[in-house]
Amino acid sequence: QVQLVESGGGLVQAGGSLRLSCAASGIGFRLNTMEWHRQTPGKQREWVATITSDTFTTYAGSAKGRFTISRDRAKNTVYLQMNSLKPEDTAVYYCSTNYFGRVWGQGTQVTVSS
Repeated sequence: QVQLVESGGGLVQAGGSLRLSCAASGIGFRLNTMEWHRQTPGKQREWVATITSDTFTTYAGSAKGRFTISRDRAKNTVYLQMNSLKPEDTAVYYCSTNYFGRVWGQGTQVTVSS
């Protein structure tokens, strides 16, 4: 059974930092491209960042220069380091991968106060 479990969300002031984690199980983690997405109420889920199996990374414009996606194969975990957070980064953040269909974690709430 494929499972993605996010953690690390919380409340932080604008300008602060958070590191999100996503622990993966039930998949060949080292082979999978992993992604982070986020969603705010009333809006569509939006893509934030991607890391491939060979650690090639891409970012949405809103994340570029502030967020860093990384992965630890030994721990089957992908991370999202978020710096210089803004109130508009407030959202539920989801980890995702494609494994015989799109798989999502349960999400972790990030709230950035002004």
